[in-house]
Amino acid sequence: MASLVTSFPKTGIKLIIVGAGFGGLTAAIESCLKGHDVVVLEKAPKWEQLGDIISIGPNAGQILARWDRSLVADRLDALCMHHKHFRIHTHDGEWVLDQGKMPPNPERPMYNGHRADIHRVLYEYAMSLGIPIHLGKRITSYHEDDTEGKAWVTTDQGEVFKGDVVVGADGTRSRARKLVLGYDDKPKSSGYAIYRAWFDAEEAGIGEDILTREFVANGDTHTGWLGPDVHFLVATCKGGKELSWVCTHKDEADIEESWSLPGKVEDVLKILEGWDPRCRAIVEKTPSCVDWKLVYREPLPTWITPTARTCLLGDAAHPFLPTSIQGCSQAVEDGCVLATCLALSHADPAVTPHQKVPTALKTYQRLRYERVKSAQKIGDRVRDMWHKADWSKVRQNPDSIKLPREDWLMRHDCEGFVHRMWSRASVESAKLNREWLACGPESDEFSQHEMPATPPAEEIEKRLQ
Repeated sequence: MASLVTSFPKTGIKLIIVGAGFGGLTAAIESCLKGHDVVVLEKAPKWEQLGDIISIGPNAGQILARWDRSLVADRLDALCMHHKHFRIHTHDGEWVLDQGKMPPNPERPMYNGHRADIHRVLYEYAMSLGIPIHLGKRITSYHEDDTEGKAWVTTDQGEVFKGDVVVGADGTRSRARKLVLGYDDKPKSSGYAIYRAWFDAEEAGIGEDILTREFVANGDTHTGWLGPDVHFLVATCKGGKELSWVCTHKDEADIEESWSLPGKVEDVLKILEGWDPRCRAIVEKTPSCVDWKLVYREPLPTWITPTARTCLLGDAAHPFLPTSIQGCSQAVEDGCVLATCLALSHADPAVTPHQKVPTALKTYQRLRYERVKSAQKIGDRVRDMWHKADWSKVRQNPDSIKLPREDWLMRHDCEGFVHRMWSRASVESAKLNREWLACGPESDEFSQHEMPATPPAEEIEKRLQ
C-alpha cells in the first residue's frame, strides 16, 4: 500500500461517492489524503477500456502533481502525448498556424492521452491508498436525514451505504440530480454530434500511406481541420503508435448519452466530402468508430440538497462540451475543492458540529459555481470560432483561431484558493465579488499572495485542540 503524501489527522467525516470517474476518484483520493473516510460505488461490474482522447489542463494537473509521483505523474508521462504543437488547417488542407504547447512545468503538468489509460492510473492510485471501490453497485435511490446528520444510498440489491456526505459523481444521468433539484431534468440536443475513434496506427497502415505517414513518422502529433459547421481533429500518441480522431458535425438526431453507440465510417466520409485527402485517408483506415450525441443542459440552479448533505460533482453537476477542453479538469477541481472544504469546516471552531458538513457543501458550491459556468461557455465559443471562421480575417490574424488559454482558467490553484477564501466564503451571508471567484479575466487571484496548498498536519492538530 502506498504511503500518504502528507499525513493528516482523521476527521471522522465519511463520504459515500457514487461514480468512479475522474471527479469521483479525485474526490476520493483528496478526501483520503485529508483524513476523511471514503467509500466509492461504481455501477460498472468491472474496470473497462472505454473512451478515447481526453485532456487534463495544468489547473487540474497541479492537483495530480501533489500525489505520489512514482504512482501518478511518472506513469502519466509515459502514457500521454508528447507533441510539439497543435497544427491548424482549413478544411481543404491550407495550413493556418502551429499553436505551440504550453511550456512544460512539473508542478502544473498538462496531459493528453487515452481516457482509459489516464483513468487506470487514478483508479490504481486510489486502490493503493486503501480506498474501498465497490464495482457493480447500481444506485436506485438517494436519501438524507438532517436531524440524524446522515445521508445514504440504496442499491438495486437492497444494500444501504450510509455516511455524513453523499456525492453524486455518476454523470449526467445521476439519480442524485432529482434529490438535489426536486424534479427530473431532461437533456436537450445541442444540435451537434461527434464521431470518435482510437486505434493502432501500425495495424491500420497509417505509416505506409504517403497521405498519412506524417502523423506517425516522427512521434506524436496533434492536427486539426476546420470547416463550416464541422471540425476534424487527429492526435497520435505513444510515439505515434496509436491514433485518435474526432469529427464534430451538425446533428439533430434523437438524444443518446452513450459512448458505445456504433457509428459508420461511410457516414463520416460523406461529411468530409471535398475535404483535405489526408482526412479521408485516415477515416478510410479506421476499423470502427463511435457516434456520440452531444447533449446540452441548462446550468443547474443548485448542486446541493436543501439540507446540504448531498451534492453533485463533475458531469452530474455541469456537463461540458468537448471544445471547452475542460470537462475532466473541472471535475478534478471539484473533487479537490470538496475535500478541502470538508477539512477546513471540520477544523473551523466557528462552525458547530451539526453544521460542519452543510457549511462545507455550501462553500464548495459558492466557490465553484461561477467558475464552472464561465468555463462551460468556452465550449460554445471555441466551436463557433472554428465553425464560423471568416478565413480572410483569420489569415490576417491567425492567432484569432487559437485555443484559448487564459490565466484565470489555466493557472488557477483551486486548493490554495479555497484556503484563501474560506473565512469569507464559509459565511453564508457574506457577499462574494465576482473578481474574487476565479471565474473570468477580471480574476484577482494572481495579485494575491501565494498560500500553501494545505496547512501542515501540526497546524491542523493545533486548531483541532
